[in-house]
Amino acid sequence: MLQQGTQLPVQTYQVTRADLVRYAGASGDFNPIHWNDRVATAVGLPGVIAHGMFTMALAGRAVTTWTGDPGSIVEYSVRFARPLVVPDDDEGTQVQVAGVVKAVDEEGRAQLDLTVTCGGEKVLTQAKALVRQG
Repeated sequence: MLQQGTQLPVQTYQVTRADLVRYAGASGDFNPIHWNDRVATAVGLPGVIAHGMFTMALAGRAVTTWTGDPGSIVEYSVRFARPLVVPDDDEGTQVQVAGVVKAVDEEGRAQLDLTVTCGGEKVLTQAKALVRQG
């Protein structure tokens, strides 16, 4: 059972351009800022960026890893703080997701506050999840 104050272990996810291609195919979002450096920099981005919803999904995946139940999320919200730049190499970049239990309500649901970073910079802010506990 998650209890108020519990620090959840950091989950680290490697993100490569191949992941972006797979996500584009699954989501139908083929915007070239997610695969073409020339287009991304022409519109003022530092390079190809991951889809915002892909980044959000990684944080959601961390939550379900902690709970052990893919159906445990009752509510989930984030704000996008900065783009997740993905270099064109074999390593890509890493996203780290940390969490803390801020409260447990009368129904036993846990409110998680998430910290989602890349290279020490927050890529998502105000990331929160409310989860059912088994």
